[in-house]
Amino acid sequence: MAHAVFAVHEASQVGAARRAAVLLAARLGFGEAASGRLALVVTELGTNLVRHAVGGRLLIAQRDAAAEPTVEVLALDDGPGMSDLATCLRDGYSTAATAGTGFGAVRRLADEFDAYSAAPGGTVVMARVALRPALAGARAGAVERFLHGAVSIAARGETRCGDAWSLVQSGARAALIVVDGLGHGPQAEQAALACIGAFAAAPFDAPAAALQRAHGAMRHTRGASAAIAQLDFDADRVRICGAGNIVARLVSGIDVRSFVCQHGTLGVQLGRLQEVDVDWPAHAVFVMHSDGIAGRWDLLSAPGLIRCDPTVIAGWLLREHADGRDDATVVVVRAAPGGRA
Repeated sequence: MAHAVFAVHEASQVGAARRAAVLLAARLGFGEAASGRLALVVTELGTNLVRHAVGGRLLIAQRDAAAEPTVEVLALDDGPGMSDLATCLRDGYSTAATAGTGFGAVRRLADEFDAYSAAPGGTVVMARVALRPALAGARAGAVERFLHGAVSIAARGETRCGDAWSLVQSGARAALIVVDGLGHGPQAEQAALACIGAFAAAPFDAPAAALQRAHGAMRHTRGASAAIAQLDFDADRVRICGAGNIVARLVSGIDVRSFVCQHGTLGVQLGRLQEVDVDWPAHAVFVMHSDGIAGRWDLLSAPGLIRCDPTVIAGWLLREHADGRDDATVVVVRAAPGGRA
């Protein structure tokens, strides 16, 4: 699901984001208490952007339709950034003659919270509010062998996102697809969703075969670039296959491994697909994104970022490397603590 984006430069814009979040919560069945917590989270994050930041944006979306209903809120800004994030997260700390309860309040109200900041630079804050947090946590603890996060936004001026992604887990395996429909708007979205539908029919088929099947299913669309990655946590392996302009990388603390997709457009023209099978180093994160994110990025140049929640990593890459002229999607996956056999 794509994130709704709200520019936040003045107080009135915070209200628009809050109303959108509460409306989404109502559609997901949130009660008064959970909706109230979410409204406060959005208000605090938005107010902080107005008071302290430039280039502020709030991104709001449902987190994983198949899981316990959860609303995810990201606050992104272009600076000035925080040189000591831990201090700024403490209640009572303020640089603007306020009570200094903003970040502390968000951390208490949210069911999940993480943040990253660099000064000079900018900040990404992530907060999630769940319908029933205890049940959501129990489900996650029971089935997840990995952590994942994603940010997906439409091009500036568009209301429909031509990118799409899906991640399916089965035991120790996961299958991930990222799709970039040609162009922008509803027709690009139609192409991307047709590809996702074909993938969903058999996500653990060999990646090349799954892409060939999607190619046939997309003949009536304008076409798309796409890549599929199958991740095996017990074997510590990743298998990747793609066509078009999707970028995939494995990033560990000491190394980066990039994968190049083949030329071609699903639904239009597709040559012979080749799969690449490589080791997944311990503690590495796997990143896959559309070409709405500029390809020249380096997670290791941001100290500590690789240890953050995958959604914060995705948000940072979007903040740093998306110019808004194209749909942009970033998905980040890592093994959960104790997730590897």
